[in-house]
Amino acid sequence: MTDDQQLAHGIDREAMAAFAEHASAEPDAVQLGLGASATYEGTAAHSLAKIDSYDLGGETIDRETREYTIPYGAWKEVLEAGGWVGATDRIEPVEAALSALAACINVGISINAAAEGVAFDELRTSVRTDFDPAVLFSLADLETADSVYGNLQATIEIEGGDVDPERVDEWARRAPVYTLVSLAQDVELTVQTPAEVAGDD
Repeated sequence: MTDDQQLAHGIDREAMAAFAEHASAEPDAVQLGLGASATYEGTAAHSLAKIDSYDLGGETIDRETREYTIPYGAWKEVLEAGGWVGATDRIEPVEAALSALAACINVGISINAAAEGVAFDELRTSVRTDFDPAVLFSLADLETADSVYGNLQATIEIEGGDVDPERVDEWARRAPVYTLVSLAQDVELTVQTPAEVAGDD
């Protein structure tokens, strides 16, 4: 590291500016293709999720160190009440989504703070929501799914430096997961049976 290298939030700002210039000039080179899978483990609500390769500018990046696995399930007390035998606590997918939103808001804030040379000492984002499981358990019609959640509430605690709350709000809204959960969009579901998969060969 050279003496004149400008670091902010662990980022070399000169290299970041060069990357931003490259991304602006060659947007196709920085497009990402992301995905994950989850395999059912034989107990209702239990799946083992896997995250590994991704695409960057049309090239697949695949290495063993990215083969992250996450054992998903639900809340022990809820499962016990619902009749699960030998219920155990596991991270619930909705909680994972909330934690991803909180972490990604931090991403949006810290990256843009680094780009603008804004320092801060502490940053913590908390996300909460209310959840009605009636649709999940087929106690309510699927058409009522838009009432399953209350609005998401995100609280950002940031300390130190000369931080402008309006700038922090803007940076938070640039977070990709914020966009994912806040924009109206459809999930294109494709259901494949064994016969259909064989027919694709």
